[in-house]
Amino acid sequence: MEYVELTDREKDIFKFIVQQFILSANPVGSRNISKRHNIGLSPATIRNIMADLEESGLLRHPHTSAGRIPTDRGYRLYVDQLMPKQQLSSDEKERIESFLDSVYYEPMELLSITSRILSELTNQLAFVTYPQINNAVLEKIQLVKLSSLRLLVVVTIKSGIVRTITLEINSKIESAKLTMIERVMNERLSGLSLLEIRTTFAQRLKDYNQNDLKPIIRIFIDSVDKIFANNKSIETPIVSGASKVLKHPEFENHEKLRGIIELIESKDVIVHLLEDEKFEQNNLKISIGSENQNKNFSEYSFIVKEYNLDEAKGTVGIIGPKRMQYSKVIAAVVFIAESLAKELRKTSL
Repeated sequence: MEYVELTDREKDIFKFIVQQFILSANPVGSRNISKRHNIGLSPATIRNIMADLEESGLLRHPHTSAGRIPTDRGYRLYVDQLMPKQQLSSDEKERIESFLDSVYYEPMELLSITSRILSELTNQLAFVTYPQINNAVLEKIQLVKLSSLRLLVVVTIKSGIVRTITLEINSKIESAKLTMIERVMNERLSGLSLLEIRTTFAQRLKDYNQNDLKPIIRIFIDSVDKIFANNKSIETPIVSGASKVLKHPEFENHEKLRGIIELIESKDVIVHLLEDEKFEQNNLKISIGSENQNKNFSEYSFIVKEYNLDEAKGTVGIIGPKRMQYSKVIAAVVFIAESLAKELRKTSL
């Protein structure tokens, strides 16, 4: 956004308008400012300043009201330059960590609880995605014989994430051959990304696909996408808070309601929105209104934090009306994303 330089008086009045509108959802007039904000200025002077702020593109004048509300450009200025920094309280942090720490080795439950907590804290539509591991680097593979016809494959990624996949086999496998395959795969695949493994597996093991180990290698070639790809069941975001976000007065407008319902009912929309996002400083992205790539969501703000488990990356975020308590929401998204990453290191996919 083009930098806008404001005087101290303009900053004070603009900040008050934004904060008052966020709290009340009603346009803010000069009389409201003069009564509530003791800055020693007459309503006429305040009106002139508000007119200047409107001319700068920071405020707009709804047709049905004498007051002003922030524009998308105004919200952006507020978030980037004027918004007071906020942290969650110690009690809030302890409650979040306690909830997340109570979930043992159940990643999907952990994501679900994370999404619910974030929605409760922000009163917005919250979503969480599991780490995408295409670029994650393989540390080792372990093969465990569960029975004569069932094989457990344990895939350990360098970030500490562990995946387990069960394969059904159609003939008995000797333990000695299984040990040999495990050693060979570790020699040839460790240190590669999962994407590299999926696309080159057959080539890297082709010499073992032509001897007495061929039946076993064939099983792995046929199952390579299952073993070394994201589990489809965890690619869809977990979304919470529909009942909370729909209580905002913005959604009394049926046109705006239609967009949020689409987000709730079709989680793929969130996936596509995230594909367009480019994360900025601290892996945080704030998109306000018309900044969103998808113009169908020009009435919403997205606040998304990317969390990393080394090469594996997931997201935590909220979607809601542009009128939101940005400082509190950003603090919640950032802290919860960091807490989730810490807990996920203790679990396995």
